[in-house]
Amino acid sequence: MPQLCSIEQAVERVVQDIQGPIRLGLPLGLGKPNRWVNALYARIKQLPQRQLTIYTALCLGRPSASHDLQRRFLEPFVERLYGDYPELDFLTDLRADRLPANVHIEQFYLQAGSLLNSPPAQQDYISCNYSHVARDLNDKGVNLLAQLVACDPQRPDYFSLSCNPDITLDLLPLLAKRRLAGETILCLAQVHEALPYMAGAAQVTRDSFDLQLQEVERSTLFSTPNMPISVQDHCIGLHASSLVRDGGTLQIGIGAMGDAVSAALLARQRDNSGYRALLAEFQVAAASKSNELQPFVDGLYGCSEMFVNGLLALAEAGIVRRRVYPDLRVQQLAVAGALDGEGRPRSVQLLLDAGVPNRLDGQTLAWLQAVGLLDPALQLHDDYLQLPDGRQLPSELSDRQTQAALRDYLRPAAGGAVLHGGFFLGPADFYRRLRAMAPEQLAPFAMCGIHFINELYGDEPLKRLQRRDARFVNSVFCMTLLGAGVADQLEDGRVLSGVGGQYNFVAQAHALEGARSILMLRSWREAAGRISSNIVWHYGHVTIPRHLRDIVVTEYGVADLRGKTDAEVIAALLAISDSRFQPGLIAQAQQAGKLPQDFRLEPRFADNRPQRLQAVQARHSALFGEYPLGCDFTGEERDLLRALNWLKPQARLAAVVALGKAVLTAPPAAAFMAQLTRMGLARPQGLREALYRRLLLAGLQATSRES
Repeated sequence: MPQLCSIEQAVERVVQDIQGPIRLGLPLGLGKPNRWVNALYARIKQLPQRQLTIYTALCLGRPSASHDLQRRFLEPFVERLYGDYPELDFLTDLRADRLPANVHIEQFYLQAGSLLNSPPAQQDYISCNYSHVARDLNDKGVNLLAQLVACDPQRPDYFSLSCNPDITLDLLPLLAKRRLAGETILCLAQVHEALPYMAGAAQVTRDSFDLQLQEVERSTLFSTPNMPISVQDHCIGLHASSLVRDGGTLQIGIGAMGDAVSAALLARQRDNSGYRALLAEFQVAAASKSNELQPFVDGLYGCSEMFVNGLLALAEAGIVRRRVYPDLRVQQLAVAGALDGEGRPRSVQLLLDAGVPNRLDGQTLAWLQAVGLLDPALQLHDDYLQLPDGRQLPSELSDRQTQAALRDYLRPAAGGAVLHGGFFLGPADFYRRLRAMAPEQLAPFAMCGIHFINELYGDEPLKRLQRRDARFVNSVFCMTLLGAGVADQLEDGRVLSGVGGQYNFVAQAHALEGARSILMLRSWREAAGRISSNIVWHYGHVTIPRHLRDIVVTEYGVADLRGKTDAEVIAALLAISDSRFQPGLIAQAQQAGKLPQDFRLEPRFADNRPQRLQAVQARHSALFGEYPLGCDFTGEERDLLRALNWLKPQARLAAVVALGKAVLTAPPAAAFMAQLTRMGLARPQGLREALYRRLLLAGLQATSRES
């Protein structure tokens, strides 16, 4: 059992036991024991002769405002949402470029865009596939591991790795080998009372850890609120959802576009006629893709490195419900149709038809009982099957009497999972819903090591059976016309986020029969008042090389690039590009000799403009919910968020003129007094606040008309 100690005692134990550099591994995202990390960091800052390197990813910090209006909106919301969440002191220093010389922070994934202008973060970024992180950290000599865990009084000998089994499960065996070779390695756990207890593979014995902090963490769990889904993102999610096959496998990436996919799949299930009518607006032929447009009968299996809120919503709606099993032979039975949706054999005859041996010898009976398919009370005596009531039956499963009697002794297969996830992070309500579940309800959400999810090798025959008709859905911010995807890094080398598992899933899509990789992106963007295309002729960096091109989705439709020639790929991507940029892209491709000089875009693709999407939204408003997966904002805050987002692009010259007119004709304050009060502008003090108030009123009036 781990040694119980205080935060201070654990820090001193590390400083004394680990000779030389301290190499600390922390989970990505939610699973960091922040208070203890802060105490260790403070101690090392006092010891300039000691070296500390922290290996981690996705360090979570409260959002900060870039201007006063944004600050007025954010501060009350952040205080309400994050409460007493303890910030990471090293993250604060990293952002301010004031890390001490004896401390380095190496990350393999960054909170998107948060460290774009931090030289230390950019210089110490590690680019690697998510599935290779445990290997790489072990090679770097990680000698200290610290993690938040969950506990259950009914399981006193175990911890749950809860939100973060992803790297830890893969790393612990590697650390154990180095311990046997004589290295000093310490593993520390701290219980967080609000973390849900995820069992299965995420459950480890307490003696996996050397130290346990006696202080139970009770602070607010960091959460990521659901943000509004724009018309652009709704359309992207709609198109991607039309590619998901019933009975298949689903992986969804992080962000608003992933949420939009979940929302569209919910609409496909709950309002199928409205869903199909909306797709018809984009000329998606229901007849040619009937399997992808119908409501879900068999359901989906989720296999996603991040267990996102959208996947939980799909499970609650009965869409993510197809069970997979850890035993290869049981999975073969499921694929053959011998098991029902809960994993119970439909009949003894179907077990026989699916390959279970006819004669129940000791080995076969023991296997059927071990995997849960037969009642453990059944026994074999003198070549007969003995029931608990004493009756003896022929041991041949083809015998009609045996088949009839065994109907009452068939049981659901053990270990059935509707989802495998490596880590989770989401809105506060996501955590509450997980905590509210009984253990048997939580069990099908199987948290596990990232290597199981992100790679095929290792249990490959089992994974191939489980991951049928897989759709790996991820987002990029840029595509080249030749089919390369950009998701993690700018042209100048600065890292926005990281490759994470995106490459893993794209590679799987090409290796699995019936699988597809779906890369989603917004066809255009606006920054600093300038509109530009996200589909470009070339880019100085790629995340997904063009030889792995597959399916690309924008708000304007779907481009299937697999197996296409370069000219066909260019034409397909032009068809889902924004029409404002199509002529320039065509000219670039023709200049490079990649498109014929007489190439003409079909007329139906020449009206790819935001106005067309807004018209579609107006005709199908019920399917364009602003917060389809829930909302952490109050009604006033939702109004204000729309207004603030409306004000962002008004820097363009034409928009400035329109904004000036809107400000001059702003409505009376009484119409939006609750919103002004929320921003501290009910009684403006001075010219600056008076201007803020008129700007907000203009935005509130404009967006109230739009909504």
